[in-house]
Amino acid sequence: MNGLSRRTLLAGGAAAAASTLLGAGRAAAALNSGDHVPALVIGSGYGGAVAALRLTRAGVQTHIVEMGMDWTGQTYSSMLEPDGRSYWLRTQTVQPVSSILGIPADRTITKYTGVLDPETFAGIRVYQGRGYGGGSLVNGGMAVTPRRDYFAEVLPSVDVAAMYATYFPRANAALGVNHVDQAWFETADCYRYARVGRDQANASGYATTFVPNVYDFDYMKKEQAGTVTRSALASEVIYGNNHGKRSLDKTYLAAAAATGRLHVTTLHTVTAVAPAATGGYSVTMNQIDTTGATVTVKTVTADRVFFAAGSVGTSKLLVAMRAQGRLPGLSSTVGQGWGTNGNVMVGRANHVWVPTGGLQSGMPAMGIDNWADPAGPVFAEIAPFPAGTELWISLYLAITKNPNRARFSYDSSTGSVGLNWTAAQNAPSAAAAKRVFDTINAAQGTVYRTDLFGSNKVWGDELTYHPLGGCVLGQATDGYGRLNGYPGLYVVDGSLIPGSIGVNPFVTITALAERNIEKIIATDLA
Repeated sequence: MNGLSRRTLLAGGAAAAASTLLGAGRAAAALNSGDHVPALVIGSGYGGAVAALRLTRAGVQTHIVEMGMDWTGQTYSSMLEPDGRSYWLRTQTVQPVSSILGIPADRTITKYTGVLDPETFAGIRVYQGRGYGGGSLVNGGMAVTPRRDYFAEVLPSVDVAAMYATYFPRANAALGVNHVDQAWFETADCYRYARVGRDQANASGYATTFVPNVYDFDYMKKEQAGTVTRSALASEVIYGNNHGKRSLDKTYLAAAAATGRLHVTTLHTVTAVAPAATGGYSVTMNQIDTTGATVTVKTVTADRVFFAAGSVGTSKLLVAMRAQGRLPGLSSTVGQGWGTNGNVMVGRANHVWVPTGGLQSGMPAMGIDNWADPAGPVFAEIAPFPAGTELWISLYLAITKNPNRARFSYDSSTGSVGLNWTAAQNAPSAAAAKRVFDTINAAQGTVYRTDLFGSNKVWGDELTYHPLGGCVLGQATDGYGRLNGYPGLYVVDGSLIPGSIGVNPFVTITALAERNIEKIIATDLA
């Protein structure tokens, strides 16, 4: 499909309106102007979902405001047939692989509040989830706990022993992390591409490792056997997953809703937060429809506000509030320390006698682990290319130790917030990845695909799936995410992590949020 029919749009709008009204538990009507709530969580990604669960279980009536839709009862589109459901308010897709053999891969779609937002800044494109469940709706589910020594390097003020003994296990359990059956993996058609990537890396001198996931691998086995509806094996990844994936709406958020104390307002975008004259904080938001048009503007009061709009969303909002004088006392470090987690994509062309398979699971299960290399640490996800046909392509998403950072700043002439990341800052990521994949190509007698990310371009270095930083823990906040100078304002998302964590970051974001909210509930809400 190149777009949504009018009937589908109307149905989607009706379903979105229904989920806005019923999405709490699923509970209560959407927020109205003049409402006063004990706790307001801005965003429903990993940090927001943790905050919602722990607050509701502590007896606090908690309201989530989410700019995207609640997709409960609706379906996502596959990567092979993107339509308006795929992208956030765009009329053309912006696929990570933009062309094949010089043929553009993007297509025209109907403008709609779809699930993936490739937000573009001057030097980088940031892929983010939009919907109830945030980034958990659109990622590949790789649930990786970072190396202990690197975590300590990135967040030296955090008790590492407690994180690895308590909070990482707690996060993995609540997220529903599971492991692929390795015997099944060795024969599964859908993981031929991963075995090819592994074998070539091993033969070239690189170690590989199995990676846990939040996708239900038992369900995937049934997909392979043809006994259930296919999802991971039906090219469903970055535009949402209809079956099998344990996204936040099925784990943390479902558990929060089960308390009866969770209230969810979707298709609302928070535009301002400021101290209220009567105490607490005044929060202004725009209610939008599925075309992005503002339906109405609302203002509510919250005793406590938890910023969970993601690294980009939280940073942009707080930088704007400081510049506009609504939260003028915010630290000068708000907006700083942002990075890409060293993301860079690359594709290699395999020999015709080394097929990668026409059936490929959209949920990766292996990675190349070269993080111990002091000359250029790399953890490379062996990624699928689920095109539904044999392409002889090995695709990778590499995570590198890129030291470069950027900051968000407010432009008073436009009222917008920009990011000063430049294309040149991607160079360390590409250089680190090049060391690994040059070696593999030399050993295997293969070459790079130079047609996937633009004309004659080897590296997909203009994008990131893993935005981190902007409100760094211990700098923009205290040691537990409290915003300095503003009691009752908290940051609970990936903006707390300064630009890099060395692996797919959502488990770290979840575990850090678990640590912080436990302290906040014990001290601030006692």
